[in-house]
Amino acid sequence: MDKPCLVIMAAGMGSRYGGLKQLDTVDKSGHIIMDFSLYDAHQAGFERVVFIIKPSIEKQFKETVGARAEKYMQVDYAYQVPEDLPDGYTVPEGREKPWGTAHALLAARHLINGPFAVINADDYYGKKAFKDQYDFLCGLTEADKYSFCMSGYYLINTLTDNGYVSRGVCETDERGHLTSITERTRIEKRDGHPAFTLDNGATWTALPDDTPVSMNLWGFSRAYLDAAWEGFPAFLDKALAENPLKAEYYVPSVVNSLLEKGATVKVVPTPDTWYGVTYSEDKATVVEAIARMEAAGLYPEEF
Repeated sequence: MDKPCLVIMAAGMGSRYGGLKQLDTVDKSGHIIMDFSLYDAHQAGFERVVFIIKPSIEKQFKETVGARAEKYMQVDYAYQVPEDLPDGYTVPEGREKPWGTAHALLAARHLINGPFAVINADDYYGKKAFKDQYDFLCGLTEADKYSFCMSGYYLINTLTDNGYVSRGVCETDERGHLTSITERTRIEKRDGHPAFTLDNGATWTALPDDTPVSMNLWGFSRAYLDAAWEGFPAFLDKALAENPLKAEYYVPSVVNSLLEKGATVKVVPTPDTWYGVTYSEDKATVVEAIARMEAAGLYPEEF
């Protein structure tokens, strides 16, 4: 079996942030959030990274992020475009955006033959999660094709003070295995605690601070990609009929379908605080956090 590789989803449009947030620097040395994820992943054991990007940022991305990563990791690129669809399907008129996070992973389906971890480009995950994922993936055998892993963050540690976020809210059994994951697309702090709305803020439902959520740090076998591709036509049939311009194929949606077929997902609790730049106002918080970690010696000045 191939060694585990890291997959980074970096094709997001950054619409709420107001710019190409994946390439926004967060320290005096010019590092971006991805640089810290790459450093932590390499320290954990990952030797190869596949970047999923959109063609319009290829040159800038390769000259910055790619050039730095190539110093210590094997680097490959996949390109997420709306037109990457199964035979018989076409992009509906007026649709410009790709088809979501599961579709992003499918862009790399021809480059991945073994186990892999996947992250968002614009999230800081902490060192422990990468080590947990690498160790789990290294322990997989051919018989474990439907054994997956998810780093579970405490919801309160993943919220911003500057607006709402989307999170995969998880439920687990007594063994710490995922039983279901529900994508809540609008969660925010209400009186200092998490709550979500399904009706654009007319009503709110509170959630416990320690609710485990997915930050899209998953460990998958190659079988995940095969299942996602197999299920893509059914998603498209529904999407094209109900919401052709905005429907998205989410990573957790595929996970849920596999859970129903007997797959297992080990949820590894991760107490680290998430840092990210969902909104431009979040950048100051990230810069301050990175500076504290660098001062504490967690990261060298240059890497």
